[in-house]
Amino acid sequence: MTHFRSIFISDVHLGTKESQAPALLDFLRDYECENLYLVGDIIDGWAIRRKFIWEQSHSDVIQKILRKARKGTNVYYVIGNHDEFVRGFLPLQLGHSVKIDNTFDYISLKNKRYLITHGDFFDSITLTKKWLAIAGDRAYAFFLKTNRPINYVRQRLGYKRFWSLSKFLKQNVKKAVMFIDDYENILALHAKKNKYDGVICGHIHHPEIKEIDGIEYINTGDWVESNSAIAETLEGEFVLLDFLEPHQQ
Repeated sequence: MTHFRSIFISDVHLGTKESQAPALLDFLRDYECENLYLVGDIIDGWAIRRKFIWEQSHSDVIQKILRKARKGTNVYYVIGNHDEFVRGFLPLQLGHSVKIDNTFDYISLKNKRYLITHGDFFDSITLTKKWLAIAGDRAYAFFLKTNRPINYVRQRLGYKRFWSLSKFLKQNVKKAVMFIDDYENILALHAKKNKYDGVICGHIHHPEIKEIDGIEYINTGDWVESNSAIAETLEGEFVLLDFLEPHQQ
């Protein structure tokens, strides 16, 4: 079992068919940490309001996280736009080990200060045009659903590697690429103005570790396509973890 000082995950979207909860459960079994940061959109309230889908693996993920908290792992839950139904009650603390808020500060082993935020507060569409954000979310969910039949055909043709149409479109359509660049730059600018050394976020389902104008920009990715997480090692380095291929459900 691999041990880290801290692990950061986001965008699990429990409550949707596309959530890779079984893969996340395997990940949580294989990795231990002193601090577990849930960086938003862990539960998808938007999807649940449309159609209630809750598989046993979704409950298993929550139970596993709570079990880690009972055994001494410090759990920090940053609220995102899909689990915003909790925001009216913040800040919250469950027992001694689970803290819930919109943002947290994080001091790394190298004594650098990071802002931890889901990132939706820096997305102008989510903030000013929620109807458009919801429409975009439904379109994204549609493309996620197409991944299953596409990969079924690919497997029959002998292609073993999982391929995501939604990820391909996001990475190659010009406006989507521009949106990602703008999002990253806005977050980095905010961090710099507020004297942070870096920012750790989620929201756009695009795992990344890079420097933007002297600010360390870190995005955890997601657990619907990338199956990725960020970890701070016991030596104080941040690493991106890609956990296997997405499970086919």
